[in-house]
This record gives sequence, structure tokens and C-alpha cells, in this order.
Amino acid sequence: MSLPPEKASELKQIIHQQLLKMDVHGRIREVLAETIREELAPEHQQLSTEDLIKALRQRGIVDDVMKELKFVTDVNETERTSYPKSSTHFVEREPPVLKKTNIDPTRRYLYLQVLGGKAFLEHLQEPEPLPGQICSTFTLCVHFRNQRFRSKPVPCACEPDFQDGFLLEIHKDSLGDGSKMVDATTMLSICDPVHMVLIKTDTFGETTLVASYFLEWRSILAAENGITNVAVELLGVGTESKVSVGILNIRLEMYPQLNKTLSSEITSTQFTLERQKTAEKERLFLMYAKQWWREYLQIRPTHNARLVKIFAQDENGVNRPVCSYVRPLRAGRLLDTPRQAARFVSVLGHERAPVIGGGAGKQEQWCTLLAFLCRNKGDCEDHANLLCSLLLGFGLEAFVCVGTKAKGVPHTWVMTCGSDETITFWESLTGHRYLHRPINPDDPPLAEQPKPAYPYRTIGCIFNHQKFFGNCQPSDAVEVCVFDLHDESKWKPMSAEAIKSVCPPGATSSVPPFPPLCASTIDAAVTSNEIEVQLRILVSEHRKDLGLSTVWDDQLSYLLSPALAAYELERTTGVSAGNEEFQDAVRRAVPDGHTFKGFPIHFVHRNARRAFATCLRSPFCEEIICCRGDQVRLAVRVRVFTYPESACAVWIMFACKYRSVL
Repeated sequence: MSLPPEKASELKQIIHQQLLKMDVHGRIREVLAETIREELAPEHQQLSTEDLIKALRQRGIVDDVMKELKFVTDVNETERTSYPKSSTHFVEREPPVLKKTNIDPTRRYLYLQVLGGKAFLEHLQEPEPLPGQICSTFTLCVHFRNQRFRSKPVPCACEPDFQDGFLLEIHKDSLGDGSKMVDATTMLSICDPVHMVLIKTDTFGETTLVASYFLEWRSILAAENGITNVAVELLGVGTESKVSVGILNIRLEMYPQLNKTLSSEITSTQFTLERQKTAEKERLFLMYAKQWWREYLQIRPTHNARLVKIFAQDENGVNRPVCSYVRPLRAGRLLDTPRQAARFVSVLGHERAPVIGGGAGKQEQWCTLLAFLCRNKGDCEDHANLLCSLLLGFGLEAFVCVGTKAKGVPHTWVMTCGSDETITFWESLTGHRYLHRPINPDDPPLAEQPKPAYPYRTIGCIFNHQKFFGNCQPSDAVEVCVFDLHDESKWKPMSAEAIKSVCPPGATSSVPPFPPLCASTIDAAVTSNEIEVQLRILVSEHRKDLGLSTVWDDQLSYLLSPALAAYELERTTGVSAGNEEFQDAVRRAVPDGHTFKGFPIHFVHRNARRAFATCLRSPFCEEIICCRGDQVRLAVRVRVFTYPESACAVWIMFACKYRSVL
């Protein structure tokens, strides 16, 4: 079997390292000296290779080397045979990481190693996790130039034991000549930072955003040996954005090494120039925004009370123009239609930014896309920004709307403008769509007016990645708004040039690039089965506490599947299908004189115990679970529908059939 030259040299290197590790060279020298002394002194003849190998065999050195060599077995075979069935301890759910990566020798790579953390003082009193004990974990998510990585989860501790490496391709997006090796000067112009997000997952599977950090990697271009070590101080998020949460030890290494490094003066001058350029653009935009706001207020004094949002704070407390939170995002082959995109966004969890202390005030925090996706939940603004970006990626004219719902609660949602001037509202938290037909306030009182189905009350402004409009109509009530965006008497626009100067592609490094979406790592069939088994145990235990026996009807459980599939299809497309077949199957499965009851419910998490507790709060579901009667048969069916970013829609249906006794 012939090996390519690079593989042969790699194999030689591995053998050399193994021999050094066992000190085989030293032992051979000892055997050689001893053999010459004992056997060759009288004759002074030449020592052949065969003689030396024979001596090494006699002294057991060859056997020792062979024992130390470990031969790799078929990876797939070991995975099939050694897959753990269940474990009470933390189980790595991510797909297995490949041990080796094919490196293109014509490309530059940045090898980022995370070599542990320290000073995570919030976990100072955290006890060492016992073997088999479930514990909270830290996970580090990394994004650089359209590449995403995720560390292995490590137990939360004052000094978390991160030991991970990420190989980042520096010119993943071709900079002109794709086959050309980029030099230090070219790399200095690549201002994309390495975005690092630290997520904490508690023992119940709930995720919390701990820190979001932008690493400036280009300091390595001035490192003499192509290696630099950095201690990165992570700051908290939201109200704690000025408080240190811990330090990560990071080692950066360039592959292949640079032939010529830059001086530290050149790199620091480049960073200073970039900062000055960005600061100047932001200063000019701020001046323009102030002038625009003054003009807007002069139209009508009541405009001061409208929700016109030009800037928003991100998770690090940095004020950024709202237009920079949106840009066209293509989902590749992960999402096929705009409605499927709306469904995906709606199954990401909804959670308001945490605030310390009471009060009715809402904490302001618009997350960067990576922080939102890694945490798998966020506020309505995060959902609306993501949905708008996906709809723009599908070629629609989409805008984020800022306004209020009932009782004056601030809210954001998405709007699309059709080529036939049809206005559609998309609720990013539910995936629902509403057609907008404005009411004409000048119509006579008896004229029939459209009744709005949407929950929105007022609208202050709309924006996307290129446009920003302030609502300057006499009333900001959504039901009377006319969305003729070309009429400046109704919508006051911002300068497209001003927006372009602070939003991609015109902006520099102050605006983080969007990460690509990742495919789901959840096995829908396995997860559905796991939740279903857990629910059966919980129902049986609950009924046992009530003094009731439990008999499961597997066939009836199976018959519930089409209904769950139809519910998800309806949520995604708005079309109901297959209901007739389901009803017919149930009628055939339930004998005459028996009663059938079913209760479907929907979740966006995979915690069976939490789902069961929620179900018991419904009197309809409790009636089924605690059913008493003659010939009671219970059924439960779980169907998990997976979406990108490991988001999922979980449908559960409880059912029972029993003989009616009057």
C-alpha cells in the first residue's frame, strides 16, 4: 500500500515521537554497547542489522514497542457497540468531533486554543461534582467568518476546565484569488473579530447568556514565533455589562507560520485607524439622527410620545443603530419557505431580559444574532430581527415594526409589503400572519369597516437593513395606518446613505457579522420515544398515587400520530389536512358504547417532567390522565419536529377510551 508523501512524513513523525517517548534510542544504544562488549571483542567482526535485531528481541525491547502501539478500530463499529443506553450523569449530546482535520496547505488557519478559565467568582462555592451527578455546565460558542464551533460542555466552577481547540480558516470567504496564500499585510485588513459567547446550562436544561466577547486576533501577526497567549476578561451582559464574570486563557497560533511578521507598531496603528474611522462614522450618524429627530418633532408635538427607536443596546450595553440588527440571511437548505422560517423563529424560546429588582420597567436588551441562537431564546425584538432577516433572505420586502400591543405594552413584529401593495403582519413569537386592511376614518359612520384580527395597537417606526421610516400620520393607531412608504407626508424616511455608513456592508468592525444557521443535532425519532417513555412512567406513578391502575393501548397511541403531524403542518403552512382519516381511524378503534377523549398540547422544550406538570394544570388533560371507569385504556403520543439550531416543536397528545356506564 503506497502512501502520499505528506501522509508518509506524518507517519514518520508519529513513529519518531513514540520512540522518543519510550526512550527506545537510549535502550538501543545500551544493547549495542553490551553486544559489542560481550560477543564481538575477540573477533572484531562487523555487527550486522540482523544481529542487532536479534539482541533487541532477546531483551524484549521489540515486544515493548509493539505493546505501546495502539491500532485504531473502525469508528462506526465502536460507535455501534459502545453507545451508552442511559446515564444519570451529563451525556454529550453533540455529534462526535473528528480528531483530525484535512488542512489545505495553500490556506492560512488560525488555531484558537482555550486553555482553562479562572476567577469565575460566582461559582467559588460550587462543590466538585460527584461521579454520576448532574451539574450545571459552561459551553463556549465561537463564530469567525462564516464558521461556527462549539466547545465540549464543562462543569461550572471557579476555574472551569476548558480544554478545546478550534481551527479557523482565515480566508473562508475568498479574498479575490482563492488559491493564493494570504500574507500578513492582507490579513491585517481582515477586521472580522472572533465572536465568543459563553452559555451556562443548568441542571434542568435552561440556558443563560453569561458573556459575549469580540476577540481581536490580529495581534498574532506581530508575534515572532507565530504564537501568542491572551488572557481574556469576560464581562457580564445587560445590567452587568461592566462587571467581570471570569477570565479565559487563550492561545493563538498561525498555520502555516508566517515567513515575515509585522511590527507591533504597524498592527497598533492599523487598530487605531480603524477605531478612529468607525468612531467618526458613528459620530456623523449620531449628529444626523439628532437632526432627523428634531425635524420629526417639529411636524407634530405629540410625536414625542411615539415609539420611534433609532438606537438599541446590545447584550454588552453598546448602543447601535437598529438597522444594524437586520440584514438578509439565507438559510441554505435548512429552511425551504418563508412560512417555515416563521415557524422556526416561533419555536425559539421567548424570555425577557432578566432585571434585578422590582418595578414595571422593561430591561432593554437586543441581542446579537450569535448570542440569540446559542441561547436558543430571547425577547420579541430578537425574534423579529431574525424573522425579518430570513424573510429578506427569501427575497421579500420585509421590515421590523416597533409599536405597542394591548394596554400599551411595547412590542416588535414583522411586516412584508407585497408587489401588489398587500401588507402582511408576521408575529415572530407565534408564526401567525395577519392581512392589514386600513380603516378609513373619513368614511360615513354606517359604512362597514374591516375588523382587525391582529393584536397590535400603535406603530411608531419601521426599519430594515437599508431603510428607516418614522410614522408621521395624524394617528399612530395601526388600524388606520396607510403603509404608502413613498409618501413622505405619512412616513418620514432616513437617508439611505446615512444608514449605509453604519450598517453592513459599508460599516467596519463595530457591527458583528451574521453567523450561518446550523442544522439540528437532535434525532427526532429517538427524542420523541424518550419523552414518551418518561411521560408513561409519570402518568402511571400519578395514577398509582390516586389508587388507579394504568393499562396502555399501544395501537391507540400510534393512531394519534397523524393528528400531531397535521397540527404541525397547520402551524407551518396554515393549511389543515388529514383530519378525516384521523377521525375515521379513531371511530374504528373505539368500540360501540365506549367514549374517546383526546388532548393535544404544544411545547418548545424537551423536559418531560415540566410538560407533564403543565398538562396537569389543564382540567381537560387532568380528566384524561385521572380517568375512572370501566375498561379504561390510556394512550400518549409524542412527536418532535426539529428545526435549525436544535430548536424543536414538541407535540404531545394524551387520550383515553373507556366504557360509558350510566
